[in-house]
Amino acid sequence: MKNVIPVVMAGVIGIYGLIIAVILAESIPKPNVDTRENVYSIYTGMAHLCAGLCCGLSGLAAGGCIGIVGEYGVRCVGYRASNITLFPSKTESSGYSSVPEHGSSGDNEDVSGSDDQNKLFVGMLIMLIFSEALALYGLIVALIVSQHSFSCGES
Repeated sequence: MKNVIPVVMAGVIGIYGLIIAVILAESIPKPNVDTRENVYSIYTGMAHLCAGLCCGLSGLAAGGCIGIVGEYGVRCVGYRASNITLFPSKTESSGYSSVPEHGSSGDNEDVSGSDDQNKLFVGMLIMLIFSEALALYGLIVALIVSQHSFSCGES
């Protein structure tokens, strides 16, 4: 269940983009039917473009960060839980805990490395939260920028 968290957080970033798209689409006015004059100014169009770019580029940066942190975090947590090593070697491993070979220990100790797994998971979760904050900042800036408008029909 812990391995699904990066996928969910990446999905939330997509929802941020959807929110901005709906807000921008609803704020585009229709042209006057009688005079066929456009009331959507270049200023408003550029404000909407900047809002979309703020949300999109911050989402891209946050998505890349979540992808990298999520990949390595899931690999470490998953490999720790299943006692699989990435680079097996004959030398004794040093680290938080070393898992002995099967059958070499007669004790009934917990050798699964669950303490280390929890430490890795907490670190991964903190990095994911801070990378999600990048996209949230972009959403907030996009909401502020999207509210700037100028109507061409005003005198």
